[in-house]
Amino acid sequence: MYEHFFQCPYCWEEISFLLDASVSRQTYVEDCEVCCNPIEVTAGFENTELVEFEAWELGQ
Repeated sequence: MYEHFFQCPYCWEEISFLLDASVSRQTYVEDCEVCCNPIEVTAGFENTELVEFEAWELGQ
């Protein structure tokens, strides 16, 4: 697992999500650990290295 830190698009607090580096491209929804709003996340890995990460408000 790969821990990635970023700012929540709702409350702007720094949070982290655990990403599965064995999956080359993934999109999923997870709630912010601070404000509990749903965040849509897209992550891309190449050889277990994070090469793409986007997080935005659900439905945006």
